[in-house]
Amino acid sequence: MTPVIVPIATAFQIDLIQIGVMVVLNTMIALITPPVGLCLYIASDVAEAPIMRVTKVLVPFFFALIISLMLVTFIPELTTFLPKLIKL
Repeated sequence: MTPVIVPIATAFQIDLIQIGVMVVLNTMIALITPPVGLCLYIASDVAEAPIMRVTKVLVPFFFALIISLMLVTFIPELTTFLPKLIKL
């Protein structure tokens, strides 16, 4: 999706660092979300626990990722502050 998102982001003058962080957070959310979350199945297999038990344990992390994604999306200074500071 990145080759599709980047031209749209540059057209709307959105910082590419912010887009990169948003893509990574979205990917992390997708990897722990049932029924197709690959990391969910790996964690379940490693822990030798049922999928539902692992899903219940991952719920706080899921909400933390959602909140982080919303913060990064709506407050771009969170992701662009340090790179802009280094450019000086």
